[in-house]
Amino acid sequence: MLVTGAGGFVGSALVRRLVEDGREVMATYRTPPIEPVPQATQLVIGELTEQTDWTAALQGVEVVVHCAARVHVMKDTAEDPLAAFRAVNVDVTRRLAEQAAQQGVRRFVYLSSVKANGEETAPGRPFTGQEEPRPVDPYGQSKLEAEYALQKVAAQTGLEVVIIRPVLVYGPGVKANFRTMMKWLSRGWPLPLGAVHNRRSLVALDNLVDLIVRCLAHPAATGQVFMASDGEDLSSTELLRRIGSALDRRAILLPVPVGVLAMAARALGKQAIAQRLCGSLQVDLRHTCETLGWQPPLSVDEGLRRATAEFRKSD
Repeated sequence: MLVTGAGGFVGSALVRRLVEDGREVMATYRTPPIEPVPQATQLVIGELTEQTDWTAALQGVEVVVHCAARVHVMKDTAEDPLAAFRAVNVDVTRRLAEQAAQQGVRRFVYLSSVKANGEETAPGRPFTGQEEPRPVDPYGQSKLEAEYALQKVAAQTGLEVVIIRPVLVYGPGVKANFRTMMKWLSRGWPLPLGAVHNRRSLVALDNLVDLIVRCLAHPAATGQVFMASDGEDLSSTELLRRIGSALDRRAILLPVPVGVLAMAARALGKQAIAQRLCGSLQVDLRHTCETLGWQPPLSVDEGLRRATAEFRKSD
């Protein structure tokens, strides 16, 4: 099978899991990998464009797992962010799927994003894969457009398409805001986040990889959109406490009202960060579990233990 984006956070973990399971893997990278998986076949594909030729990567492949993407960033410097996202996330994805179908690939598993649904959920109304999506930002829009492009290729060629929309992924090697939170807590810094009563879904890296593996051959997966999470939603306050526990550090959380946090964030130009810390974003995992007969193998606490164990080694 082919795994694109094999140098990324999810792609590299997936390649390791597939090799451990004894599967033959073709792993593609944009640049030569620093730590390649020896048992996998490595192919440097270069920068991804609509003209990328995937022929060599697709030889003998039955299943493609497409993890490569232009990822979401907090401060995008592109002149036209939507065009930049479309060029990689839509055009490259469509081209790969078309070539895969021509080469006789049976199934195409696409790693999309919860941002295809939207940015925030109302209390008690989690996102599902069956409702009308309403993406807010260019990244989410490009991910949804890629899904539609894949569904069109599937209708034209018979390629089996499976779409997975993960929420925030954490685990060993996690970076960005999640790693920043671990750093805050490990240093014992007081945080004004002791009175946040939102609900957010997360997914441990190993849980997401396990779900992808389940989708590789399950007969009921074809044509489906699956949400991916740990199945336990937490408030930001509870998440910080759990991370602190995994780090063996007491989280010092000051009960500052959310309204005060919102005003401070506006004054500092940090509204996006405040929204992620104080807003809710939940997904409904029932369709995923019932259709695939699947349950997340890791609890949130075990997922956090694995993430913090790696953090303590490298911090």
